[in-house]
This record gives sequence, C-alpha cells and structure tokens, in this order.
Amino acid sequence: TCSHWFDRIPRSCRGRRHTRSARFFADLALTSGHTVGLPEQAARYVQVLRRQPGDSITLFNGLGDGQPGSEGEFEATVTRMGRSDVDVVIGAYTATARETRRAIHLVVGMPANERMDWLVEKATELGAASIQPVMSERSVLRLKAERADRKLAHWRGIAMAASEQCGRNRLPL
Repeated sequence: TCSHWFDRIPRSCRGRRHTRSARFFADLALTSGHTVGLPEQAARYVQVLRRQPGDSITLFNGLGDGQPGSEGEFEATVTRMGRSDVDVVIGAYTATARETRRAIHLVVGMPANERMDWLVEKATELGAASIQPVMSERSVLRLKAERADRKLAHWRGIAMAASEQCGRNRLPL
C-alpha cells in the first residue's frame, strides 16, 4: 500500500481548523461591538495564516495605561477578507494582566550590529516596562537623527512581535 504523510495524521485531527486563536497587536481604540479594519501588518499576518470570515483572533493594543480595555485583550471575529485589508468585529474583552508586580526599566549602552534587536526581543519577553538605549563614550553604534528614528520604529516592531508571541498585553516604552 502507498503511505502518504496525510495518512499519519490521526483521523480525529483531520479537517480541524485553527485550534488556537492567533494574537495580534492593533494600534487602535478597541471597543466591543465595533467593526474595524486591521492595521496593515496584522492584516497581512491574518491572510498568511489563511484565516477566513468567521474565524476568531485575539487583539490587544499594548497601552496598559490603566483605562478599561488597555490591560487586557479582545476576542475578534474576521468579517471580511480583502486583497490587502481585513475587517473584524470586536467581541468580548478579557482583563488579563500579565505584567510583573515591579516595573523593570532596562538602560542599555548601544551594542554593535544586531544585538540590540535580540535585546529588545528578549527584554520584552521577560517583562521589561521600558528599554532606554544610551550612547556612551565607548558605544560602537552611532546614530544620526533620521537613522535613529528608523531604528526606534524597527525596535518597536520587534517589541510588538515579541509581545504577540509571548502573550504580553503591554509594550515596553
């Protein structure tokens, strides 16, 4: 008999779709019952994961400013899939505080090469409340104003991805 990889999947698991809800950062005001368009990056991820209308996802806005809806996450249901955009209806809010009791503030001398990317990712995953890069006399990396702005945006993207991955609902400042 011919053996295919599909035959090794237990019959009880075949055809099961999306057993775990994917988490996405949405830099939006999230309110239950409202329909919103996802930000470009989150919409792209939803499409890559082949979500369809009716599938559920989890959204958080990363504010953590003490306002209702800032410390937790929202269930959302995909309502429309466009070519480059995705609309969702915001569902129930779940208050989930996953932050450490004590705020950890990390001050870092600018490391060389890609080490800062790794550092932002790991500090976010470990619960740092803020990450402050500092230029010191012996810092290898020197950034001009425009390049520094691009790097900060890049590091913010890394922190967003790390928060989505590890389950945090707040981004480090």
